[in-house]
Amino acid sequence: MQERITGFDFARSLALLGMIIVNFTVVMDPKTGSNLLLSLTSLLQGRASALFIVIAGVGVTLISNKARFSSNKLMIVRVRSKLVRRALLLIGVGLLFTLIWEGDILVFYGFYFLFAASLFTKNNRSLLFICVVLVLLFPLFLTFFDYEKNWDWSTLTYTDLWSVDGLVRRIFFNGFHPVLPWTGFMIFGMWLARQNLTDTKIRKTLLMYSLLLFSGTELGCYLLKIMYLSHLSDDSSIESTIFLFSTSAIPPLPQYMISAASSSVIVIIGSLYFCDRFSDSRLKQWLCQTGRLTLTLYISHVILGLGVLEFLGLLENQTIDFTLLAAIAFFVAAVSFSVIWLNYFRIGPVEYIFKRLAAL
Repeated sequence: MQERITGFDFARSLALLGMIIVNFTVVMDPKTGSNLLLSLTSLLQGRASALFIVIAGVGVTLISNKARFSSNKLMIVRVRSKLVRRALLLIGVGLLFTLIWEGDILVFYGFYFLFAASLFTKNNRSLLFICVVLVLLFPLFLTFFDYEKNWDWSTLTYTDLWSVDGLVRRIFFNGFHPVLPWTGFMIFGMWLARQNLTDTKIRKTLLMYSLLLFSGTELGCYLLKIMYLSHLSDDSSIESTIFLFSTSAIPPLPQYMISAASSSVIVIIGSLYFCDRFSDSRLKQWLCQTGRLTLTLYISHVILGLGVLEFLGLLENQTIDFTLLAAIAFFVAAVSFSVIWLNYFRIGPVEYIFKRLAAL
C-alpha cells in the first residue's frame, strides 16, 4: 500500500509541473520561440488538470476503502461527512481564489468531491457506467445550450462570472473544468484505485489499453480531421470540422475525455514503476515530497510565481523559451521548499489550515 501512495505522490508532482507550465503559458501567451516547444506545451492543455482530478479520485477510494469494505453504516456516514466538509471548504476557498485567478480549479474540485461523497459505495461497474453517462451527456447538452455564452475567447475571460446564471453555467457546463463532464475524471480515479495496482500483470494491462486508447484517439481524430478538411472550402464547415474532431480540453468532448483519462493512467502507472525501480533515488523522494504539498504550491504558483513575474513586468511579450524557463524555475523552487518544509513539519502550510478548517 505504501508503494502505491508513493507512486501517487510522484504522479501528483508531475501533474503540478504540467499545471504550472500550462498556466504560465496561458497567462504569458507566448507567440514566438521554438515551434517545437510551442507544440509540446499545447499538448499539456487540459492533461495536467485531468491527472490531478484522477489522482484525487484515487485518494477518495483510499480513504473510503475501510468503510466500504466493512459496510458499517456509521463508518460510511463519517467518511461521507468528511468528503462533504472537504467539498464545501474547497468550494468556498475556490470562490475566493477566483477573485484573483479566474482559471481556478478548486471550486470545481469541491463539486467533484460532492459527487464522490455520494458514489464511493457504488460497485466498479456502476462507477464506469456513471463515467460513460457523464461523458456522453456533455455533447447532448451542447445541442441545447450555447457553450460560448459569456466567453471572450480573445482574452480567455468569462464576462458574466458573478451573476447566478453565469456562475452556475461556468461551474457546471462551460468553465475551464466544468462539472459536466469533468466529474468523470474523479469517478474514474475512484475506479482505478480499486484495481490491484501492486500486481504487475494488472499494471501492464492498464498501461497497454491506455496507450492504445490514447494513441488511437489522438491519431484517429487527427486523420479524420485532415481527411475532412481536404474536401472543404467553406469557412464555417472548416470551423465545424475542427471543432468536431478536437481533442483539446475546450470543449471537453468525449474524445478529449478518453484521451486525457488514458494519458493520466499512463503517467500514474509510469510513476508507480519509477518509484518501485528507483525507491532509494533522491529525485524520487524529492518529487514525492513535492506531491504532498500540491495545494500549497498550486496557490503559490499564482500568487508568488505569476505575481513576481507581473511585478517585474515579465508577463508580456515573452518567448515560449522564457515562459518554460520561468515555469521550470518555479517548480525547482517548489521542490526545494517542499523538501525543506517537510524536514520540520508533517504537512504543508495550506494543507494544515485546510485540514483544521475541514475538521470544524
